[in-house]
Amino acid sequence: MIMSENISSVCIYPCENSKLAVKIPYNRVLLNAIRKIQHRKWDAGRKLWFIEDRKEYLDSVLEAAVSLNYRIFIGSDSVLTHIDKNQHTENLRKLFKELTVRKYSRNTVSSYMYYNTELLVHSGKHPDSITQGDITSFLFDTISVKNPGAATIRLMINALRFFYGEVLKKDFIYEIKPPSKDKKLPVVLSRQEVAHIFENVANLKHRTILMLIYSAGLRLDEAITMKTGDIDIDRGSITIRKGKGRKDRTTLLSDRFSKIFVKYIAEYNPQNWLFEGQIRKDHISPRSVQNLFKNAVIKAGITKNVTVHSLRHSFATHLLEQGTDIRFIQELLGHKSPNTTMIYTHVSTGKLKDIKSPLDF
Repeated sequence: MIMSENISSVCIYPCENSKLAVKIPYNRVLLNAIRKIQHRKWDAGRKLWFIEDRKEYLDSVLEAAVSLNYRIFIGSDSVLTHIDKNQHTENLRKLFKELTVRKYSRNTVSSYMYYNTELLVHSGKHPDSITQGDITSFLFDTISVKNPGAATIRLMINALRFFYGEVLKKDFIYEIKPPSKDKKLPVVLSRQEVAHIFENVANLKHRTILMLIYSAGLRLDEAITMKTGDIDIDRGSITIRKGKGRKDRTTLLSDRFSKIFVKYIAEYNPQNWLFEGQIRKDHISPRSVQNLFKNAVIKAGITKNVTVHSLRHSFATHLLEQGTDIRFIQELLGHKSPNTTMIYTHVSTGKLKDIKSPLDF
């Protein structure tokens, strides 16, 4: 791994085992921010700090770096080595600060920084000199070589729109139109398949988290960051704190899940996070949940191309099939637009079962 040697830069790179490698200049504020992070490790040979890839840990480092007005690089160093940092970093720092102030997620910040840096590498120009033609050429060459999907292309354009439109106030950027979204239907499990998955998870903790995701229609990140007080058995509700779009919402609490929840609490006695990781002060990692789900799917003999998120899709589809109003499903899922929820009408088989194929006549 090659790191920038700029003494006024904070460089953060993903590495193996869900870790982040952090290179910082010597500064008491930055050192204090790092030392407050649990289980951080110092590599004297490479002069790197290693921390777990967790949002709260990364935020601690970023907030300290921004307060000190340091340059901040996140992601691939291979991109940064091609850039004249003195020429570009002031504008890129403006981009980073704007994204941070607006509390964009770490993944969004990383992606927006990456694609804007890639454009500068491709054009060899200063951000103030970038034209619509430069962006069109960059998009054309990237699409020709990498053949990304429509979602990735939209992300690239949104990244460039934010920088040149929101930060640098260039009107031409809004003339570049993103492609339409791919109209892919979600993969949905049947009720029997969901039951088979749960049957093939022997560990109580693992079975509880998968049942929670399905029974309440949660996103994976919402489930792993849930705290013990977010489930209210007396009121029969679950509160999701700062879901997608940083919005709180309430969803339903399953009677069947309540029983396994009580059993889980009695056996594991979680103190803060509902699902603690190997280290009790941390929550379970998303990768752990993805792996346990994958293993359960294999054991259940299910050949569909499903992920943990398929449990959320199945929750919505099964509610729709039993006659639940789609507006309620929208609220439970936390969808901003009803159009997002409408996709489940295309995968529901409730009405299809009433229709006979001509072959059966």
